[in-house]
Amino acid sequence: MTSTVAPRIVHIDVSSTYLPLAQPISDAKVLTGRQKPMTEVVMLFVEVTTEDGQQGLGMSYSKRAGGPGQFAHAREIAPTLLGEDASDIGRLWDKLCWAGASVGRSGMSTQAIGAFDVALWDLKARRASLPLAKLLGAYRDSVPCYNTSGGFLHTPTEQLLINASASLARGIGGIKLKVGQPDRALDVRRLEAVRKHLGDAASIMVDANQQWDRPTAQRMCRIFEQFNLVWIEEPLDAYDHEGHAALALQFDTPIATGEMLTSAAEHGELIRHRAADYLMPDAPRVGGITPYLKVAAQADQAGLLVAPHFAMELHIHLAAAYPREGWVEHFDWLEPLFNERIEIAGGRMLVPNRPGLGLSLSEQARKWTREHVSFDVKV
Repeated sequence: MTSTVAPRIVHIDVSSTYLPLAQPISDAKVLTGRQKPMTEVVMLFVEVTTEDGQQGLGMSYSKRAGGPGQFAHAREIAPTLLGEDASDIGRLWDKLCWAGASVGRSGMSTQAIGAFDVALWDLKARRASLPLAKLLGAYRDSVPCYNTSGGFLHTPTEQLLINASASLARGIGGIKLKVGQPDRALDVRRLEAVRKHLGDAASIMVDANQQWDRPTAQRMCRIFEQFNLVWIEEPLDAYDHEGHAALALQFDTPIATGEMLTSAAEHGELIRHRAADYLMPDAPRVGGITPYLKVAAQADQAGLLVAPHFAMELHIHLAAAYPREGWVEHFDWLEPLFNERIEIAGGRMLVPNRPGLGLSLSEQARKWTREHVSFDVKV
């Protein structure tokens, strides 16, 4: 009788890779003086190998700060997985969590766990010879996508129009603009220019990156009603669930939030308050695919739409496996890290048909790696 037990985990690689951006990136948090421009994304990669030689690749990330801390925590907890059955993903998530329980069950600790969890799901899908979306139970083979990278606040209005046209010509379905500047009138003028340039039928979103207080959010949401937006994102602090709920109830334009939350429990509170029309969970930030699926189940029960944040290479699979059709955020920033590319056509991002995530690390990713550690089962 053939055993159904998966081979044990015998080798783990943990890497911290620094991805440089072509130019410094500014959103409202920079213009309000709360953060510095972003110049790089620090990726945490985990590669898990079983005794039969099969591998899984996982990722997490940080922006502006936290990369060294994620790597340090991952390095400490990685040996916990050695010798384990890689199929026991839920149990292993708990084991990793308890290995570092003294630093909590959200934030940097769970973001480090997320890279291991994604690697285990990638491995499981590869063992089944299925794309991750198919393993999870796909509802569709493509998802509408929108571009963010062309709409940051450091971009002049004239360039915004060029970027927006180029994105739509490439086959991307929507355009997101950053707002939340100290000069509110400038936000309105930029949005007016893009709406006029693209026409009434174009899908446009805006993102204030948590930089409005309640009175300002009230006024800006009222002004933005005329532009027929897909959503207004993070008009308030990420944890102001009551404030977001009031905006969602009052205005026709949907409210989107959730990307900054770092656990399934935090998302549960947001959902309980009815604080979003579009929920925007980020799998690496909440601790990987295992807690993300818990968030998605709660969102589905509440009848919410879902538009996962960043990391399209991962989130295309998760969005395809959600019952209601939402959006995936298109960023080409991470593309140099992988040998494969996500295909886009007709305003939609296509689910890769390769097993697992369908990704492998590029030689460039190896060159950008600053810290690396390996662990092996002791014979």
